[in-house]
Amino acid sequence: MTQHAEPDATPADDEKDAAPEETPRAPRRVVHADGFGAAFCASMAALCAEAVIGGTGALLVMLSREHDSLPGNLIMIVGVVVGVALLAVLVSGFVTAVAVMPALALARRAARRAGRAERGWWTLAAVPVVAAAAVVVFGGVVALGSLALSPPLTYPLWWGALTAALLPASLVAGAAGRRVRDGRPVRMARRVVRDGLLAWLAVGALGAGAYGTGLVKVYEPPRLEREDLAGVWSDGHGGKVELTSDGAAVAKGLDNYVWDGTGNAKPKECDGSGKWAPIKRDGKVEGVSLTIAGCELARNWNVGGTAKEPRIFHEVGKPGSGKRYVLVKGSEREE
Repeated sequence: MTQHAEPDATPADDEKDAAPEETPRAPRRVVHADGFGAAFCASMAALCAEAVIGGTGALLVMLSREHDSLPGNLIMIVGVVVGVALLAVLVSGFVTAVAVMPALALARRAARRAGRAERGWWTLAAVPVVAAAAVVVFGGVVALGSLALSPPLTYPLWWGALTAALLPASLVAGAAGRRVRDGRPVRMARRVVRDGLLAWLAVGALGAGAYGTGLVKVYEPPRLEREDLAGVWSDGHGGKVELTSDGAAVAKGLDNYVWDGTGNAKPKECDGSGKWAPIKRDGKVEGVSLTIAGCELARNWNVGGTAKEPRIFHEVGKPGSGKRYVLVKGSEREE
């Protein structure tokens, strides 16, 4: 038996299938990150690049100046390179946190207060301010620790050097942060690594060319013979020792550094006679062995300086302190 639907009836399925009217939605606002992470990474990359390029340049310059012999052990060289690299990463992170990011924050705040768009020149203005604050803080800490102020010219030099070191990293970090906030792709750290590598290769090539062509020569200690060591050697402030050709030595006012029991080496005047002998290695004179019995002085001195102005010296204090007691042949001037 067939059922007929009433003409006025509305099928239930039609009511279910009827979709409700959609209300217009407001356009979704795209929110971007503040760019802190990108800026931080870009700053660290820039500071590391500065350290590598600057260190390479300093090494090339050091090779032409008087310096201690470089390590010849490959394992030691690799260890030093790895250690310096890790130290550079740690220091770059610290400098970024305490100087670069505050400079960027100051630049953004100044731009907002002025009602202007953030641009690189705001960063240029903020970096010297942050550098000055850092010099005041760390200079104050150093002054409190030593209970004395540094020479007045020291603080402007610190400020200028710190400003010059922070500017490239701050500009790169600021650009990286702005790209993130604008929703643009960020590859600033990669660019810094790439450009830094190219700059490092360029510096290395220039240095290799200068040394390879003989334009600049690697420093070598003067080649002295026994007769060259005979004579009067002075420290420039009253202390001297005379080495005679027969191996005798006469000291007058020579500084004899002895341990004072507190970890420091203090000088005591040494007067008296003794003996000396050249220290040779592979037939080459590398130093002088000096003994003055009257003041218990017994030291080995290294040869340095140049052929025109030879020097003998020994390290003062702990190994690696960098402090030297230097005697110059036939000179009474102060070193």
